[in-house]
Amino acid sequence: MISPNITVTLEVNGEKSDVSAMADTPLLLVLRNDLALNGPKYGCGLGECGACTVIIDGMAARSCVFPLSGAVGREIVTLEGLGTRQAPHPVQQAFIDEQAAQCGYCLNGMIMTTKALLDRNPDPSEAEIRNELSGNLCRCGTHIEILRAVLRAARLMTVDRRP
Repeated sequence: MISPNITVTLEVNGEKSDVSAMADTPLLLVLRNDLALNGPKYGCGLGECGACTVIIDGMAARSCVFPLSGAVGREIVTLEGLGTRQAPHPVQQAFIDEQAAQCGYCLNGMIMTTKALLDRNPDPSEAEIRNELSGNLCRCGTHIEILRAVLRAARLMTVDRRP
């Protein structure tokens, strides 16, 4: 049986949008197809690679397995909600500074997972960073640069938090 469409209001990157889709539609498809937000990527479709990661109520979440119905009334942040080309978020700037990208496909997940981690724990150990990012797959081999970017982002965000 096909579930009927529902119309819901989502809060994404601080803006409210009405969308209509089946309740079990993956949030990723709504973000990309209906809201034209292409930061989250379709990778595995199983919630295992991290390319589709968004932040929902402050926690990193895999949008490819997160149903639209579960996103209602929650604060959703995508890569587009962090910073701009002219004023990147400190996490984005750290990834740029450390040249932590090759193909760039995993970066959305790495950046969004890092942002959620640093919001919870502003001074993580290298082991905590490795553990947090262990579910984000990168085939290009920029793991060392990514680790350095997270450490740099933690320092940048600590400076930003000073009174």
